[in-house]
Amino acid sequence: MKKVLILDFGSQYTQLIARKVRELSVYSEIQPYNYPIQNIVEDDTIGAIILSGGPSSVYAQDAPHCDPELFTHGIPILGICYGLQHIAYSLGGEVDPAAQREYGQANLIFKKGEPLFQNIKSPTTVWMSHGDHLTKLPPGFRSVGKTKNSPIAAIVNPAKKIYGLQFHPEVYHTIKGNKILSNFLYRICDFKGDWTAESFIDSSVKNIRELVGDEKVLLGLSGGVDSSVAALLIHKAIGDRLTCMFIDTGLLRNKEKEEVEQVFGEHFRINLILITAGDRFLSKLSGVIEPEEKRKIIGNAFIEVFEQESEKLGNFKYLGQGTLYPDVIESVSFKGPSATIKSHHNVGGLPERMNFELIEPLRELFKDEVRAVGKQLELPEAVLGRHPFPGPGLAVRIIGEITDQRLEMLRQADTIYISELRNANFYDKIWQAFAVLLPVQSVGVMGDERTYENVLALRAVTSTDGMTADWFEIPRDVLAKISNRIINEVKGINRVVYDVSSKPPATIEWE
Repeated sequence: MKKVLILDFGSQYTQLIARKVRELSVYSEIQPYNYPIQNIVEDDTIGAIILSGGPSSVYAQDAPHCDPELFTHGIPILGICYGLQHIAYSLGGEVDPAAQREYGQANLIFKKGEPLFQNIKSPTTVWMSHGDHLTKLPPGFRSVGKTKNSPIAAIVNPAKKIYGLQFHPEVYHTIKGNKILSNFLYRICDFKGDWTAESFIDSSVKNIRELVGDEKVLLGLSGGVDSSVAALLIHKAIGDRLTCMFIDTGLLRNKEKEEVEQVFGEHFRINLILITAGDRFLSKLSGVIEPEEKRKIIGNAFIEVFEQESEKLGNFKYLGQGTLYPDVIESVSFKGPSATIKSHHNVGGLPERMNFELIEPLRELFKDEVRAVGKQLELPEAVLGRHPFPGPGLAVRIIGEITDQRLEMLRQADTIYISELRNANFYDKIWQAFAVLLPVQSVGVMGDERTYENVLALRAVTSTDGMTADWFEIPRDVLAKISNRIINEVKGINRVVYDVSSKPPATIEWE
């Protein structure tokens, strides 16, 4: 299967490029801008290369540059924003600061008959985000598009199969962006459109069987979409040689353990081991307030329990995990040291302390692709459509100390919240919704008596992959019903607030 190699120059939209390419049924892979040219030349599955945007100026002393040999091998190349400027700068053109920066929507006027713009009417709305622009074309190139502030907004060199766009076709605001990318992939690069959920399942089952042979696999099942799909995929490949372990940390949502047992133990008849370890986790979390410390304590406790229980089960050579592509990308900095926002619960972890080899069948997928695979594997909609749930569970949705009382309070409130979203037919329109118990108490009046009780925050966001998110506008009457039920039915909460922060600058989870 042919793929698109995306070289990342630091754009906030790089993952979006990858997702848009995959939505067009073409596999894509992200690598750093300085990915070795030898790896590219030797990889005969690369059918095209896309150079991402980035925050730098190509003429700056510390600007990122790929190996110029990249442009000599006849592989079709599309440069986007910084990628366009990098092409021009590397091949003899000139890039200079623009007299007027161009951010936001612009009208692109382009020449008819160009393969990139086939079946698109000129002018068309595009999304610009740049402070530099081309002032001189490199030899062999011609300009085929312009905007009011960018006289050279699209360039082509058909002989070398090199193309460049000053705007971002991958973003929603470029009206015909998908069509432009499709034209590049299918009219210029001649891709076959063979990246589908079905093809992924077929190749994964084959790869898992070849890797595992006659050995056994142990998988930590959380009940979420990722680990559930990973479990079904591995089970499809090796059957009863897969054993899933579900650990009840005491930090789960209402009836979570029972649902996992019903779906995987009874419905799919997968070997399932249920471990109850809530007391151990709560004792270790006693008095802990700092969120990163919570995550580390939970992670270490999980490893201890997993290690002890797995030893009782016999020898397993392989450990299955539901790691996704964004997990891999977020956990590895392409450009050097990066700040840790939150430690991730999948990448790293168990294999570092245990004698396992990893199987991560979903590590090249985005979340929406995982759901597509799960649907093909007939995972029930109740699991498939479930909102993401963090590895540390409710511990990172209780701000401050974790206690049995606070956990039960949050479980009850969260259950009411989710049930009312389902009743109003909003749950499936939301990427992630949950309640957060705050370390704040406020004065209230209930039954003519003064109360001094807890504040609960509600969070609901829309997103496609969790990398960016907007808060969801729940109608006032639905919010009112949710608030009234929580305050009336959950003892200890007398105030409900709604979080209207987007990501960025906020994260989706509070901790």
